[in-house]
Amino acid sequence: MNSQANPPTRPPRILCIGMPVRDLAFQTPRVPGRGSKENATAFDEICGGNALNAAIAIVRLGGRASICGPMGDATEGSSSFIFEQTKHEGIETTHLIHMPGLVTPISAVMIDPSGERTIVTFRDPRLWRVKLPEFDTLLDDCQAILTEGRCAGFCTDLCAEAVRRGIPVIVDVDHAMSLREGLLNASTHLVFSSEPLQETADVSDDGQALHKIATLTKSFLAGTRGPRGTIWLDEHGLLQETPAFPVHTVDTLGAGDVFHGAFALAITEGQELREALRFASAAAALKCTRFGGAFAAPQRPEVMALLGRDAGSSSA
Repeated sequence: MNSQANPPTRPPRILCIGMPVRDLAFQTPRVPGRGSKENATAFDEICGGNALNAAIAIVRLGGRASICGPMGDATEGSSSFIFEQTKHEGIETTHLIHMPGLVTPISAVMIDPSGERTIVTFRDPRLWRVKLPEFDTLLDDCQAILTEGRCAGFCTDLCAEAVRRGIPVIVDVDHAMSLREGLLNASTHLVFSSEPLQETADVSDDGQALHKIATLTKSFLAGTRGPRGTIWLDEHGLLQETPAFPVHTVDTLGAGDVFHGAFALAITEGQELREALRFASAAAALKCTRFGGAFAAPQRPEVMALLGRDAGSSSA
């Protein structure tokens, strides 16, 4: 547990690759049906996207985070809004790339009383044509890369180079990927959401899906299942489970991204896999207890307190 309680003196820098998103978040009594209307009980405007949410979590937990990926035109309102928010969080934005004439992704998010979120997102297809900076520029002082599976088209070569240099590459897989996808081997850790895991393997059981994918990659494999915890394969190929922390959930928006950010940070700190997964689970659980997407991500002392309480209850 020492690696959790005493993170390195110089925090590791994690390069988070993805598309920042401007989120319009509504708390609603229910998700409106087709053709109907619903009054929201609360509203917030925040920035999001898998990589940016993970970066927020990393910084709050004591790491350093740099965000890299495409944005819309430098003159649009969403760009200035996101830069203002990331600056406040202490996230490095040097490698965000403005694409002239395009629109930064934007989401409408509805959060119902159970905390479940329903999201509609617009991403301009032309954003996928982005060209990232040179490898040496991005990998300088980089202890890990965290990216999302949907960005494979513009970051797989970079990830492969990072793996070649011995830099961990953690991939957040939240949509089905091809079993011929380059990121299967241009990575060191693949963490799937349950549904994409089953869709990727074309198997209706999480454990069987992990075993099938394990025949195609040497990467660490895990599947997150919300309140049912995380299932993963150990170094012997045996299924293991890490339980979720039971909490009163009010907002799941960004919880998976907080999990991935916390997990990536734990890996760079040298935490063992089971320990890293518990650390990530605790961070995601605390985020779920309050509104605000990833801006409700916890500080490190909060995570340590929850882990300490859980260890005490386990030994009682």
